[in-house]
Amino acid sequence: MTKPIIISLGGSIIVPDKIDTRFLISFKDLVLKEIKSGKRFIIICGGGNIAREYQKSAFKINRITKEDQDWLGIHATRLNAHLLRTIFREWACPVILDRPQKPILKVGEKPILIAAGWRPGFSTDYVSVLLAKRFKTDKIINASNISFVYNKDFRKYKDAKPIKKITWQNYQKLIPKKWDPGLRVPFDPIATKEAKKLKIEVFVLDGRDLKNLKLAINGQEFKGTIIRNE
Repeated sequence: MTKPIIISLGGSIIVPDKIDTRFLISFKDLVLKEIKSGKRFIIICGGGNIAREYQKSAFKINRITKEDQDWLGIHATRLNAHLLRTIFREWACPVILDRPQKPILKVGEKPILIAAGWRPGFSTDYVSVLLAKRFKTDKIINASNISFVYNKDFRKYKDAKPIKKITWQNYQKLIPKKWDPGLRVPFDPIATKEAKKLKIEVFVLDGRDLKNLKLAINGQEFKGTIIRNE
């Protein structure tokens, strides 16, 4: 059976402020064209701004725990996952993977699997790594609203420089060591540690650029960052 292509699709591009139907129509067209050539996909949906809005609002009202913040984020990812499963209804497995080891009958029957957040303490980045392990693939495409990993936070520093290739060891030096709900990094600390151990490559790119995403899907040179072991 063909190894699936894993795409971790950022909630920030599914629902930047409202649902981006134009993007989703084009994304659907791209995936279906690739399916016709025999490819299979696992698409993990992030929570994005929906998750952050719920988390911030709840915290203002009641100063909720980090666990509750995580659960709000997880449910946001599941809402986005249901949206994607609906969009790909004829081609997607009817079961949404809301936990990485959830049993699926007749795995190869449908060419698309949709996944979402799992449990507190783990982001959808970590879910994507566990799914890569489960389905024996060594690459993850992390498609969000940023084009590269930068040497420092490009939102704060105008002189931040993009990095085209970086080792997991050096990437770990750029990000916090602990997971925190709503943490805004290209790939979270817990997922990073596991991906490094499993020798998984992660492609970080702007998922809104669908021509560039197509290049990454097909193993061609793309605009973005490759994170991998030395």
